[in-house]
Amino acid sequence: NIEGMNKRDGKSSIRTAPFPSILDAFLMLKHLFLIFQQELDTKHDKYERLVKISRDVTIESKRTIFLLHRMTNVPDPEDVLNDAEVKLDGVRQKIGQIAEELRGEDIFQFHRAFTPGIQEYVEAVSFLHYIRHRSLISLEEINARLVFMRTEKADAKPLGTQVLTFQVTPSDYLLGVADLTGELMRMCISSVGNGDIDTPFQLSQFLRQIHDGFSYIGNTGPYEVSKKLHTLRQSLGKVEDACYTLRVRGSEIPKHMLADVFSSRTTLIDPEEGVV
Repeated sequence: NIEGMNKRDGKSSIRTAPFPSILDAFLMLKHLFLIFQQELDTKHDKYERLVKISRDVTIESKRTIFLLHRMTNVPDPEDVLNDAEVKLDGVRQKIGQIAEELRGEDIFQFHRAFTPGIQEYVEAVSFLHYIRHRSLISLEEINARLVFMRTEKADAKPLGTQVLTFQVTPSDYLLGVADLTGELMRMCISSVGNGDIDTPFQLSQFLRQIHDGFSYIGNTGPYEVSKKLHTLRQSLGKVEDACYTLRVRGSEIPKHMLADVFSSRTTLIDPEEGVV
């Protein structure tokens, strides 16, 4: 309060200073915006780091898939499978870096940054699992391998070991499995070229089961599933077309020409009814 005299009538008057002042409000607002700026910069930096790690995961997962496609042309496929397992271990270490970045964070705020790499990893690990066991790997089996041990340090001294886990979301699992069908279709064509007549029929039955599973999901799943479903139907159609040709005209076409015949044939897809 500031006391003053009214010079005209000699009476004292009290003037109240405004609280808070305009300057104080400006400083407070500026401080808040600086905090917001720091939070956004930190979030954007973390997002970019996750994008870079996801790219590394995608690249190594693709290399693993390419390696697995070579197993039909080598004398000892088990060596190829072991090499693929080693590569996937390296990919899992990269996913461990993602888990470290997401420690204490809301995973869905950064999901778009790393989902391409996780989908590619699901595709690679499910491809390897199918080759070994002729079955589809479950989401629980994938997540069971994504547990990481990290040593906490302070002033270069170990404080203890912390367990980090990364959980693949159901949507990433579904989209990765949808991409798997394309690799199985390529596996079918290459196996026929090598004279393996049984694999296409096994793949046809397996892909039909996957297609039925996705059909049960319908519109209740992620919106990306509808886009993947078209590619899934194309892959299924090509494998079924190969099986049809093997069954009906297999004796007419030399084995070394079967792969070329299947690669050149086109599959007609009805967007409403599926494979026709």
